[in-house]
Amino acid sequence: MTPTPAASPVLEPTVFQQVLRAPFFNLPDSLRALHSIRGRGQYAGRVGVERGTHPLARLCAAIAGLPPSMDDAPLQVEFTAAAKGETWRRDFGGHPMTSRLRCRKGLLCERLGPIQFRFLLHTADGAIYWNVDGVRLLGLLPLPVALFGRVQCREREHEGRYEFRVEATLPLVGPLIRYEGWLEPA
Repeated sequence: MTPTPAASPVLEPTVFQQVLRAPFFNLPDSLRALHSIRGRGQYAGRVGVERGTHPLARLCAAIAGLPPSMDDAPLQVEFTAAAKGETWRRDFGGHPMTSRLRCRKGLLCERLGPIQFRFLLHTADGAIYWNVDGVRLLGLLPLPVALFGRVQCREREHEGRYEFRVEATLPLVGPLIRYEGWLEPA
């Protein structure tokens, strides 16, 4: 009797593979590697953070748990990923920030503190761009998307490593936060 070969396990697509679909596989190596993590992954790098100075910007940043301003600080990110969602635990030079991401109806949903963002992702020139498509407070109360039109993220590969830039500016408040830097596998 000949043994039956074991079936290879079928890997469920990661959150970013679900959201981006076919364009995901045309991204540069560093972006595909970071967004292909299954289980746990550790990345480390450097980051610069600029926080807004308006009193309402400071209040919003505190509520969302955003890091303070810092120059060329160490950044560590622990990813815990499964097909249903990912948790990103960031450490900005000793200041933690955690968010939970999942795919819902083709959008990337990110929960950060009491705010849930829905992002429409697209790729261009080897980069991923995040644009706000919806926002909810406490997962229930819809907030006007126009207030968050200047919340954006760009991910790209530069000199072989993963780079990111996140910026948020709110009407009447001005800059809330801008942080950018790079990561590589730890």
